[in-house]
Amino acid sequence: MLRRLLSRKPIADLEPGDSPHSLHRALGARDLIFLAIGAVIGAGIFSSIGTAVAGEVRETGEVVRYGAGPAVVVSFVLLGVVCGLAALCYAELASMIPQAGSAYAYAYATLGELVAWIIGWDLILEYAVGNVAVAIAWAGYLDSMLSGFGIHMPGWLIHGYFDVAASSHPEVRALLETAPHVAGIPILINLPAFLIVGVVTWLLLIGVKESARANTVMVIVKLVVLALFVFVGAMHVDPAHYTPFAPNGWTGIHQGAAIVFFAYIGFDAISTAAEETKDPQRNMPIGILAGLAICTVIYVVVGAVMTGLAPWDSMRVSDPLAHALETAGLPVVQWLVAAGAVISLSAVLLVFQYGQPRILLAMARDGLLPKRMASVHPKYKTPWTLTILTGLLVGVGALVADDDATYDLTNIGTLFAFLLVCIGVMVLRVVDPSRPRPFRVPFVWVVAPLGAVACLWTMAGLPASAWERFAVWLVIGLALYFAYGWRNSVLGKKAGG
Repeated sequence: MLRRLLSRKPIADLEPGDSPHSLHRALGARDLIFLAIGAVIGAGIFSSIGTAVAGEVRETGEVVRYGAGPAVVVSFVLLGVVCGLAALCYAELASMIPQAGSAYAYAYATLGELVAWIIGWDLILEYAVGNVAVAIAWAGYLDSMLSGFGIHMPGWLIHGYFDVAASSHPEVRALLETAPHVAGIPILINLPAFLIVGVVTWLLLIGVKESARANTVMVIVKLVVLALFVFVGAMHVDPAHYTPFAPNGWTGIHQGAAIVFFAYIGFDAISTAAEETKDPQRNMPIGILAGLAICTVIYVVVGAVMTGLAPWDSMRVSDPLAHALETAGLPVVQWLVAAGAVISLSAVLLVFQYGQPRILLAMARDGLLPKRMASVHPKYKTPWTLTILTGLLVGVGALVADDDATYDLTNIGTLFAFLLVCIGVMVLRVVDPSRPRPFRVPFVWVVAPLGAVACLWTMAGLPASAWERFAVWLVIGLALYFAYGWRNSVLGKKAGG
């Protein structure tokens, strides 16, 4: 049994070739870099950075996590190093295994079927659950933008039930009583979040190239908005706000890094595009590494300006960039940033929704999920069944969920996947050293172990509740594997198991 659980899939079998079930190769290096920027610069810099700076305190006064204060720029640099180590490992594997499955496919080739299933199940936390948080942040900035026109949506239509139940804000908590009730149950839904997920799902159904074009436009808008924020904000920075620089010391920097890690989630989504990339051996490493480097520089600059515009302990809000501009007395720029955030977060939704169906597609091809899920649309060459399914799951989650809880769960799931990718590179160097590697991790026996340790260090900064939920998630995943995947695995059937 143990031998079967650890059985590895030959790399040659991970290359789908040309068939009616193959995806269309239409993306170049520039497309991948823009996809990386589209995925990475989003809810992290527009939303979760507020929690990283100010920390999180429950209504009872209990401190859930300490804030980094202005030292959040140090958190960003540390995370850039952590993700850079993992990105090098991703680049090597993506150039060797140009398949849609990302870390799932890499684990299947290096660590065996059971670990591959765990990573595939785990990546649902990164893409689907992560996108729930992004959709909720999108709705918050939409509300902020509309308020500039004097349009105010009813609170019960922009706050999901669990978001209200977990809130310490008196006005939000009051919705439990003031919202319309049906059979004694308050109607609390985030309708804008649900609708934007529906629009993105439709766009992804009609084709990858069309989606990439839309993403490029949104990324350009995003970069213009952030440039405006930095340019105008830098002229209104108050140096007094930088004191104290690290109000909670190293603990704040560490715990701030653990939550703002959400800002870096997405660069690995590029690896899910390997099967749709032209010359993936060359373009995948370029897209992954260049995208990550550009985003790290942007994060440090934006973080430095934001914390110079307002007191660090006032940043515990859903729209911290807009709040910082409001505090600095810049309402016009505040509205423009809110409008830009709506477009920016749309790009993140697009890339995350793009990645999740392709992970599930690879798992269905391997028999770990029902084979009928692996169907590709005959005209658009997209995994249409899984795209619709993902859209429904994310949309329903965004209707009612609490974004803070999804940040933690997404972060720990993604870091775990990064950890296993770093380990996978080392394993493959030992078990298959002669295989051609178009991109090789430099100083692999230093970089890969450091990447694994760095991921564990970042995970240690997450609260205990994140670990508990992650454990429950893994138990559910293992139960599904032994109930279905074990009996229907293509590799297992070939081996006679």
